[in-house]
Amino acid sequence: MEMLSHDILIVGGGGAGLRAAIAVAETDPALNVAVVSKVYPMRSHTVSAEGGAAAVVRPDDSFEDHAYDTISGGDWLPDQDAVEAFVNEAPRELVQMEHWGCPWSREPDGSVAVRPFGGMKIERTWYASDKTGFHMLHTLFQTSLKYDPIQRYDEWFVTKLLVDDGRCQGVVAIELATGRIRGISAKAVIICTGGCGKVFPFTTNANIKNGDGMSLAYRAGVPLKDMEFIQYHPTGLPFTGILITEATRSEGGYLLNKDGYRYLQDYDLGTPQPQPVLRSMELGPRDRLSQAFVKEQEKGRTLKGPYGDYVNLDIRHLGEKVINSKIPFVRELCLKYENIDPVTDLIPVRPVVHYMMGGIHTDIHGATPMEGLFAAGEAACVSINGANRLGSNSLTELLVFGARVGRAAAEYASGRNGGGRAVAAQAADEEERIERQYRRGGSRSGGEKMADIRQRMHDAMESGAGIYRSAESLAQAAQEISTLQDRIQRLALDDSSQTFNTELVAAVELTYMLDVAETIIHSAIQRTESRGSHQRTDYPERDDDAYLTHSLALRQPGGAPAIEYQPVTITKWPPGERIYGR
Repeated sequence: MEMLSHDILIVGGGGAGLRAAIAVAETDPALNVAVVSKVYPMRSHTVSAEGGAAAVVRPDDSFEDHAYDTISGGDWLPDQDAVEAFVNEAPRELVQMEHWGCPWSREPDGSVAVRPFGGMKIERTWYASDKTGFHMLHTLFQTSLKYDPIQRYDEWFVTKLLVDDGRCQGVVAIELATGRIRGISAKAVIICTGGCGKVFPFTTNANIKNGDGMSLAYRAGVPLKDMEFIQYHPTGLPFTGILITEATRSEGGYLLNKDGYRYLQDYDLGTPQPQPVLRSMELGPRDRLSQAFVKEQEKGRTLKGPYGDYVNLDIRHLGEKVINSKIPFVRELCLKYENIDPVTDLIPVRPVVHYMMGGIHTDIHGATPMEGLFAAGEAACVSINGANRLGSNSLTELLVFGARVGRAAAEYASGRNGGGRAVAAQAADEEERIERQYRRGGSRSGGEKMADIRQRMHDAMESGAGIYRSAESLAQAAQEISTLQDRIQRLALDDSSQTFNTELVAAVELTYMLDVAETIIHSAIQRTESRGSHQRTDYPERDDDAYLTHSLALRQPGGAPAIEYQPVTITKWPPGERIYGR
C-alpha cells in the first residue's frame, strides 16, 4: 500500500476543519497540512447554517452576560472555563471573518447588525442575511487557498485512525474517484467531521452527517462525552427535515397550534414574570420549545399531516419587504420544498433533530485523551453546550475552537517524528478488512439489506431516545441497536465497482451510526434525571447532587459501552434556575 505523509492531518473540510487548517498555517508555516474531506469543502454542512453567530458587540452587552446565558441555557452542564474562553475569543474571531471578507449584515449607521436568538437575553447574533453559514464557509475556503502548506484531499473517505504506541499517527482513507485505499501518516490528527443527526429519521442534518469522526475516535479508545444530549430544533419542515431558521422567530414569527393559538404562553420556558411574554416566548430555548410541542400533541392540539403531527409558523404579519430583506432564504425554501409562500401562507413545522451537544471528549484546547489526536466543532465536546446549545453559539464555536485546536496541534507536531512501519502495517490490515468485508464478502447472497437496518435504527432511536425517554423505551432501543450491530456484520452489497462506490461508503457510515446510537442510548439509560434536552419521564427532576457531571462512554469489546463520569468545571456560576429574557 502507498503511504502518504503530512505533518498535520485534518479530517473534515467544513468550518471547524478549515479554521483549524488556517490556524496551523499561521502558527507554523513550516508544517504541511492535509485536509481530508469526503465531500468538496463547500458542500460541508456548515454551508447550510442560516441564522447567525453569537459574539458580544453591543455596548450594553458583556462577556459575563454571554457566558451566563450559555451556562444557564446548557442547564449548568457546560464547563465554565471553556465557556469563558469561548465568549472572550468570540468577537475577535468574527472580526477576523470580517477582515477575510465575510459580508456581515449592517445597520444604517454601518455598525454590525445583530438579531435576538433563542435563550439569549440580549441581541448578540451577527448574521449575513439568513445565509450566514454559506458566507462563513465561502470566506474560510477562499482564505485557506492562499496558504501553500494546506493540501486538500477532496472526496476521500476515512475508515480508520492509525494508532501506535498510544499515539494517533494517521488515517486510512478511500479515494472515492478511484476506489484506491491509502494510508496517510501524520504527527497529529484533528477530527472536524461534524455531528450525527442522520442517526434519527427526521433531522435538519445533511446525509453526510453520520457521526464518522465520533465513531473513529470511539473505536480507537477515546471516550465520547455527553452523548445523551440531542438537540431538537422546534421548526423543521415535516417531510424533508429542512431547517426553518430561528431567525424567523427572532424577526417576530409566531408558533400556532391547530386553533391558531400561540400555545407557548401556556408553558414554562424559563421566562420570569412580569415579562412581555407574548413578545419573547418564541425565543425560548430549543429544548423547551420542542418539549412544548410534544405536550400540545398529547392534548390533541397539533395538526395531522402525511409525515406526522405539526404546528404552524406564522410570519405573514412581517410583510414581504421584511421577509425578502431579512430572511429571503426561508421564503426560497418554502416555495421550493412546500410549494407555499410565507408572505401569504402559514409554514408547517415540527421538531427535528438538529445538533449533538455531545461528542469526542476534549480539553479546552481540543486535545483528546489520546496523544496526537484532537477534535473541534460539532464532532467534539469541549464542553460549552452542556445539556442544550443556545442558538447561534455553534458557528462561533467552530471558529473559536477550530483556531484553538489548530494552534495546539501545530505546537504538538513541531519537532515530532511521523509514523513508522507499525502504522504502515495497520494501514495494510485495514485495506484487507475493507476488501474482505465489503468488496468480496459484501456481495454474499442472502445477506442483510442496508435499508432495513437503517430503518430499524431510525425507528428505535425516534421511539426510544427522542424528546422524551424512559427506562422502558431506552431498554427496547438498546436491545434493537445491539441486534442491528450483529446483523450489519452480514451486510450484502450490490455494487462491486471501484469508482465512486457510494453503497460501500453508505455501509461504512451505517456502522458509524450504530456505534454512535449505542453511546447515545446507554448514556441516556445511566442518567436518571431530566436536564436540558435529556428528559426522562420516569425521572422528571434535575439532580445536581448526583448528575452535575459529564458522561463518558467508553467502547467495550463485543458489548455495550461502559459509562463513567467526570465533574463539571464550575468557576463562578453555581447551579440555579434557567432564566431567560431578564
